[in-house]
Amino acid sequence: MTDTTLLDSSDTIITDIAAGLKARQVVPYLGPGAYALLPEAECPIPRNSLELAQRLNAKVAAPGRIRSQLTAVAQFIESRRHRKTLDAILNEIFRRDAPVTPVHAWLAALPAPPMIVDVWYDNALETLLAGTPHSWGQIQGISHPQGAGEWVKYYGPDGTEVTAEAAAGWETILYKPSGSATPAGNYLISDSDFVEILTEIDIQTPIPAVVQERRTGRNFLYLGCRFDQEIQRTFGRQIAKRSSDRHWAVIEGELSKNEARFLELHNITRLDLPLGKAIQRIGAAVG
Repeated sequence: MTDTTLLDSSDTIITDIAAGLKARQVVPYLGPGAYALLPEAECPIPRNSLELAQRLNAKVAAPGRIRSQLTAVAQFIESRRHRKTLDAILNEIFRRDAPVTPVHAWLAALPAPPMIVDVWYDNALETLLAGTPHSWGQIQGISHPQGAGEWVKYYGPDGTEVTAEAAAGWETILYKPSGSATPAGNYLISDSDFVEILTEIDIQTPIPAVVQERRTGRNFLYLGCRFDQEIQRTFGRQIAKRSSDRHWAVIEGELSKNEARFLELHNITRLDLPLGKAIQRIGAAVG
């Protein structure tokens, strides 16, 4: 297999990303890996799926064979202790102020990107965007029991629930497809949550029309994301569906076979740099 991610130098890749950001043609797609820039002792929220699974196990111990599998642990708690118990534990874990990472600060300071996708459950970007001058709001994925047949909810900058029509007027949409602790504690996390959404996502039903509109013709920039799990690849692929045919991902070091194939299939050029260094260089190029 040809590693197409190595065909461009890092300088060329960064120049292309910066040009796209200046033109508001790039959609940043943020994963929990941004928190890897913080030492565990200085980060009060989980920095990845494994750490979150460990936090959940500390509250309700799951069987040993599934203890490292986040969606399975969440499903165990939901099935044995009720969904309200799972949501209450997640609220306790994520409704706290996390130190701002350089990635979050940089994204919030960008010149009004049309959309930012954030697949973790924290409120760091929400808090930072509240201090920006441009209009914004967020769209959050919700579990089916919470939504009574809906797939998402819309929230204004003050956390008030609004209509889908309001989102069309926002300069920046913060799209949280997995939900978030604030303002309402919406979570896509358990096996049953993902079974429901994955049965529909290929035909795009769970993805809001305004998200589909804003991704059209645009490039995605994946930050703090890995694609070694099927759910990660499915969300990354389906959210970027019918967008541009060129994207980028900042991933340092060795790729798994599944990750390498995913990047090649979807024309995602890899920037093989530490995330913090990549953000510094892209930020300097944007100016």
